[in-house]
Amino acid sequence: MDNNTPVEWFGWFRPDILVEYKQMFWQGAMVTIGMTVACVIMGCALGLMLALARLADTRHQPWKGVCKYLLRWPSTAYVSFFRGTPLFVQILLMHFAVMPLFVHPVNGLFISGDLARTLKQDHGALMSGVVALTLNSAAYISEVFRAGIQSIAIGQKQAGMSLGMTHGQMMRYVVIPQAFRRMLPPLGNNMISLLKDTSLVSAIGLAEMAYAARTVAGAYGRYWEPYLAVALAYWLMTFMLTLGLRALENHLARTDRT
Repeated sequence: MDNNTPVEWFGWFRPDILVEYKQMFWQGAMVTIGMTVACVIMGCALGLMLALARLADTRHQPWKGVCKYLLRWPSTAYVSFFRGTPLFVQILLMHFAVMPLFVHPVNGLFISGDLARTLKQDHGALMSGVVALTLNSAAYISEVFRAGIQSIAIGQKQAGMSLGMTHGQMMRYVVIPQAFRRMLPPLGNNMISLLKDTSLVSAIGLAEMAYAARTVAGAYGRYWEPYLAVALAYWLMTFMLTLGLRALENHLARTDRT
């Protein structure tokens, strides 16, 4: 048999293609995981602030008007926009329209000159992708936080206030810890969706797993091998994340019973 003849599994699958580009797939997986972790952390922080802004209220003027016009309305508009428009469009808008306003070699509002040129060339797609995914995930996570906070009985809040806690202390020590147990399943669903949505960033040139698969498919004109490999990699990552979330839920459930 000719040594140059590619080995085929099942008469059609060529594993040598994946072996040749294994470094690209590995690097793409690391980028995918890194983006997911960063966007989840920042999305949860921003989502919590949005949820608290949407719930902000007081009985007395002028703070009642401040809560309504400067907190509730802007946060509601933010959530409506990012939940009501496609994530793919948001990524394109962020990369080609929004980010150049702030990071541009000539007239960037935040960064300009050689630093802006270097950032755009080397990390432009990564920055745009992280920002777009964070802003999008924050809108969905904020609704999870808002629903979880509202699910806590008013008596719990009143009990905290009767102990002399400030509103911030009551939220930190009484409401949010109880709400977190109820929010964990939908938060896990958002994390899994975010992990899969990172594949959309390949459209602006980020070298993550979907980009690696498209590169291999273009080089060989074969699609089964790269896209099946990427599909399996995404499935394994979501499966491991699901197991981790289930273990955390079981741990919190045991804590409640003790």
